[in-house]
Amino acid sequence: MATATVNNPETMNDPGKVADFILFSQREFLLNLSKDLSRGNISFAQFYLMSYLSNAKELTMTDISRKMGHSTAAATGLVDRLEKLGYVERMHAAEDRRKVMVSITNKGLELVGKLRGALQDRVAEAMNESSNYNVDTFVSNYRGPEVAEAV
Repeated sequence: MATATVNNPETMNDPGKVADFILFSQREFLLNLSKDLSRGNISFAQFYLMSYLSNAKELTMTDISRKMGHSTAAATGLVDRLEKLGYVERMHAAEDRRKVMVSITNKGLELVGKLRGALQDRVAEAMNESSNYNVDTFVSNYRGPEVAEAV
């Protein structure tokens, strides 16, 4: 793991070193996550959607297509596959039966929890090799809209 770049306070002022840290640690985390995802028979996009649903509880198909950056047809395919695996379910909105709502099932929540737990364990291991001050500073300074939304 390329965490050594975060241990030295001087490297926190070097965007190149921080970019290298992100690039290499992200690659390692994603490779391990990809292995875990294949065991659950889902893609990264499907995991991302399920993770989002685990916090949002339910979304419309339009919301899903916007969140995923997909067409509605592509989002429908994504939801179809997850529904067949039992990870999400569709229902009609109570106030408008034309509106299709998607929510995560208990099976989906269990899978997301397991995969997030494995990822969190890997992140914790990397953080144990780093100075808390530097990690905290880096995370607090890096909070963009997507990071703030996820936290």
